Amino acid sequence: MLNPTPAAEKTFSSFDKDKAANYAQNRRGYHPNLYKIIVDHHTSTGGQLDTLLDIGCGPGIAARDLAPHFAHVIGLDPSEGMINTARGLAGVSSTSEPIRFEISTAEDLGLNLSPPVEDSSVDLIVAATAAHWFDMARFWPQAARVLKPGGTAAIWSVGDSRLDPSVPNSAAIMAAIDEINERVLKPFTVPGNRLAQQLYVDLPLPWALTPPVADLDEATFCRKEWGPNGENSEEFFVGGGTTTDLDMLEKMMGTTSQVHRWRDAHPDDAGTDRDVVKIMRREIERLSQEAGVEKGKEALKGSLTGVLLMVKKKA
Repeated sequence: MLNPTPAAEKTFSSFDKDKAANYAQNRRGYHPNLYKIIVDHHTSTGGQLDTLLDIGCGPGIAARDLAPHFAHVIGLDPSEGMINTARGLAGVSSTSEPIRFEISTAEDLGLNLSPPVEDSSVDLIVAATAAHWFDMARFWPQAARVLKPGGTAAIWSVGDSRLDPSVPNSAAIMAAIDEINERVLKPFTVPGNRLAQQLYVDLPLPWALTPPVADLDEATFCRKEWGPNGENSEEFFVGGGTTTDLDMLEKMMGTTSQVHRWRDAHPDDAGTDRDVVKIMRREIERLSQEAGVEKGKEALKGSLTGVLLMVKKKA
């Protein structure tokens, strides 16, 4: 099998401090149950709780949430804006040590830092809705390098979401959202987005590379899905399965890479009534009111999908 070499991610990595702060404020975190599954699996299979490494950490959402379990925590991201925001939000480990946030790619994995992330020094690597932007053929060998024997790599992502049938006029609203995504946002959807939407079914795994990454043990690999084809979709994102008003929906949509790319390509329309998110909101409002929902009372409830992949380094 040929190792795919994706185009470098340029949207989030180019975030300035304002975009990064908006992302941190409006991007939902992950459900405590997701973190519990990861930590319990890691420890029950011999993993220790000394050092956590969060790759593609953004403003540090997962690093801060997992920090109470680990003595030392490091967050890496290629975006200076994201790292500056993460440093501003700070956070401490179980030993009250400040989280270390540094600029580094998933492919370098801290080799460029001083001090670097040393070989066999990390107990748990996590990547939260980020691995679809990695060059996995370069990431997996670096993950194997820094993990301790018996350490764990856990990567997860949110996928698509669908409206709950209880939403008034849900079928028509879902059709309108799908139509706008297809007509307007599809040109700004890149292979990384599709990997996440499809729940990492085509994400290159270490034993499928050429050459394979032998230190990562295929026998320990496990995969768990949330959502329509899995279970407990409300236990992936914080607030998953709850009703969201359109103000919050608009803010959350504004954190997605497709919308950022659309706005970068249409700077005169971004933030105006011609903004793609505003167009989508008006369609939701119109179709909700057709179903008898009072203006200003429109709200959506969705079923989220998500996926978690875990693999251990051979002891």
